[in-house]
Amino acid sequence: MADAGDRTGALARVVALVAALNLGYFTVEISVALAIGSVALLADSADFLEDAAVNLLILLGLSWSVRARARLGMVLAGVLLAPALAFLWALWGKLSAPVPPQGLVLGLTGMGALAVNLGCALMLARVRRASGSLTRAAFLSARNDAAANLGIIAAGLVTAFLWPSVWPDVVVGLAVAALNLDAAAEVWQAAREEGRDGEPDRAAP
Repeated sequence: MADAGDRTGALARVVALVAALNLGYFTVEISVALAIGSVALLADSADFLEDAAVNLLILLGLSWSVRARARLGMVLAGVLLAPALAFLWALWGKLSAPVPPQGLVLGLTGMGALAVNLGCALMLARVRRASGSLTRAAFLSARNDAAANLGIIAAGLVTAFLWPSVWPDVVVGLAVAALNLDAAAEVWQAAREEGRDGEPDRAAP
């Protein structure tokens, strides 16, 4: 029991730190997104806010039964759709006023986001099997965000030096939305499997 308690405490510390990092960089990225008019950064900032919410929900769910955690995992699958909806809203406005973002600022902000997401993914990789679909949701989201950040960096470089257009930003935004749709499907499936195998009345260790 002591070992189980130690594992739960370690998981709680990791997800609390990841939630704080994501919330902090959300404020940075959304500020830059609004300042330079980047739909990719806006969609990615929604990712950071979503990641913070996912990890806070994990903290709430650590002492719940397996079946209850599975239900929460299904809710998190829905949360992963939020960035895609935010992107569609931003894309409509961007195409109405097609002004390209500042490429260098876009790329530098993407580099900062990549550093945060890689750090979070590494921390979560060590505990991603500790609480079923909950930690799987957080790990998948951090992993996908790191991949998306590479696209944001590339879009910034292309916009700054090769093609000053809205389209690199828009294409990367579409990729961010697609990644989150894929993660939502994976988390939903993991939560369904956990719910079928779980014992509804027994508290998780």
